[in-house]
Amino acid sequence: MKIILPANVEKIIGILEAAGYEAYAVGGCVRDSVLGRIPADWDITTSAKPKQVKALFKRTVDTGIEHGTVTVMMEKMGYEVTTYRIDGEYRDNRHPSEVSFTDDLTEDLRRRDFTINAMAYSESRGLVDVFGGIRDLEEGVIRCVGNAGERFGEDALRILRAVRFAAQLGFVIEEETAKAAELLAGSLKNISAERIQTELVKLLVSPHPELLYQAWKLGLTKVFLPEFDVCMETEQNNPHHMYSVGMHTLKALEYVEENRVLRLAVLCHDFGKPAVKTTVDGTDHFHGHGKISEELTKKMMRRLKFDNDTISKVSRLVRYHDLRPEPTPRAVRRAVNQVGEDLFPALLQVCGADILAQSSYQKQQKLMRLDRIQELYEEIRNRGECVSLKSLAVTGKDLIEAGMKPGKEMGAALQKLLEHVLDEPEHNTREYMMEHWRELTGV
Repeated sequence: MKIILPANVEKIIGILEAAGYEAYAVGGCVRDSVLGRIPADWDITTSAKPKQVKALFKRTVDTGIEHGTVTVMMEKMGYEVTTYRIDGEYRDNRHPSEVSFTDDLTEDLRRRDFTINAMAYSESRGLVDVFGGIRDLEEGVIRCVGNAGERFGEDALRILRAVRFAAQLGFVIEEETAKAAELLAGSLKNISAERIQTELVKLLVSPHPELLYQAWKLGLTKVFLPEFDVCMETEQNNPHHMYSVGMHTLKALEYVEENRVLRLAVLCHDFGKPAVKTTVDGTDHFHGHGKISEELTKKMMRRLKFDNDTISKVSRLVRYHDLRPEPTPRAVRRAVNQVGEDLFPALLQVCGADILAQSSYQKQQKLMRLDRIQELYEEIRNRGECVSLKSLAVTGKDLIEAGMKPGKEMGAALQKLLEHVLDEPEHNTREYMMEHWRELTGV
């Protein structure tokens, strides 16, 4: 099998081989190359010790030298070069108590997580596939290298990574690997929130976000996403729905594009339903679930250490996902103002996914209404109509020059002018607005 290595990777391997050492591209870059994908980065493994690597290259960075990793800089690009190693005992489901270097590539590959990530390649020696990675790529299988329980015991995050790789590649998890994942799911509690977050997002923005179902079935979400587990247990006996809250969420994820904020918003949009569920005459209702969903979204995202900007955007989409403005220009302008110009297009996508994952009851009418709101939004935007203080024809400075003192009253005055323009967009001129302000204040 022939893999085209980037020039810099080939050069690094060549320098190491010329000095008498073994060197290979290894791991995900080999997997992706075999699959015909473009690797995000290229890692290199070698028999050379870290000091020997540093001696061969002009510019290096001690990225993780205690674990054998040196970053070699080539034309402003960094390439991790790691010495073959054998990991000692793992005591915290994350870090080996010690690392020892080896001259045996097979021993280095043996410590890796899955067979599809345990392949190495060089121009001189070709593909090294000791554990059946090619076979599993061809069969579409995620399988641990060696004993699955041992691999997951070494690093519990691998349990979630198994589902993530299945979602990214459209693969299935091999039976023994799945059994070990379910058995050791509780050890995910020992993994940092940041690492859990990274894997969850990668799963959600994959081509198969619905495989979050498998994470639930294996008991993983119980550890890091209990809000979703409660949704999976909540039925929706309502003509608008045909799935439980959780299954509806999984379906909706399939209908929204592979975008981090959108997928997170869809994941969280119904978190509040279990808490507000009421049943009247055999029909379930979920009044006010948007507000509770927003609160639970913020709580979950803070727990998983998301950044403030992402929390703000996702929680705002969750808060307004049930907003149903009338399909009129006035109502749409007010909705854009309420949600925010920056997120209104995203909200329409979330609403569309929500509808598509519901029952057929009134589905076409809902979609037609949403399409009309989309058309009106585009018309409003094309006409440049004012939907926020940012595009109001007058500013606080204008009011100050007209004799108004800065303070709360000025903010209230600008808001009143905006309210007027949202109803009468053609009045958004400086002349009209200043005159209207004088009429309101009697100045």
